[in-house]
Amino acid sequence: MRKKIMIYILMAVGTLFLLTGCKKNVGTPEDNAVTDESDDKKEDTDQEKKVFGFCGIDMSNPFYATLKDSVQSALEEQGDKLLIKDPAGDAERQNTQIQELIEEDVDAVFLCPVDWKKIEPALDALEEADIPVINLDTKVYESGKVAAFVGSDNRNAGYVCGEDLVERKPDGGQVVIVENLNVNSVCERITGFEEAVSKGAFEVVKRIQTGNDVSGLKQQVAQVLAQNPDLDAIMCGDDQMAEQVREAITEAGQEKVYVYSVDGSPASKKALVEHTGGMMGIGAQSPINLGKKAVKIANAVLNGEDYEKETYEETFFINRDNVEMYGTDGWQ
Repeated sequence: MRKKIMIYILMAVGTLFLLTGCKKNVGTPEDNAVTDESDDKKEDTDQEKKVFGFCGIDMSNPFYATLKDSVQSALEEQGDKLLIKDPAGDAERQNTQIQELIEEDVDAVFLCPVDWKKIEPALDALEEADIPVINLDTKVYESGKVAAFVGSDNRNAGYVCGEDLVERKPDGGQVVIVENLNVNSVCERITGFEEAVSKGAFEVVKRIQTGNDVSGLKQQVAQVLAQNPDLDAIMCGDDQMAEQVREAITEAGQEKVYVYSVDGSPASKKALVEHTGGMMGIGAQSPINLGKKAVKIANAVLNGEDYEKETYEETFFINRDNVEMYGTDGWQ
């Protein structure tokens, strides 16, 4: 009888031992250190996020501010980050800021060069660091040192302005050109304009070279207006220049002088609607579309996919007749 009791006791202890051992496999998370797959995926996603750099020409220029916003919005939609630098029109400062982006170990840089030749040291440093460059809006001189260029058809933007002037002034007239020889895109616009007006009897009576600072432009234009009472038109390389020119024309009471520009900022479109400052037409571009396209190409570059080495967005003419189609509250 005692043997049977001992056997029953041993069997009960064994069963309890087995049950305890089994419980360990189905117990609390503390008992079972099971890795949550969603946590692993989150860590992988965080590691895959990229950091980009953006360095424009002058972020006080609404065009570059809008371009930056477009790039940033597109990157944030895909979970990436953008570091922004503002050289404020200073070529040397831009080279320093590019070096700062290199030290931040960015994956790629979106670059609008202040000076298309003086940017070369920064391009060399980026190449040494194996960081690809997406060149935006205005070309660098050494185009072989960038992965891709994304810009507007600037020659056409200038051409459509000149074409309109020829139609309005078939007998020709006197023209002033406001330009910046440091910026390739502005040079292309002026080239397109001059190609168009060469078909008419126009004389360029003055060329104003602004460099990267337009603060003194209004005074220069005021002097030109006083010296050239028969002036017919002023062609501006961008809307920042045009704003200064319109102010000078308004103050001089010379709104018979036609003003043309390239960009399509809200301020210039509003001047078209209100017929102020002689504003007659704009060779328009879209910084919003440029930014979106640039991000797509940057992704292709980093992912080793096929992409276009050079991409040109369409430019078009906005005048007093069609400006309402594009609105004055923002960029087209």
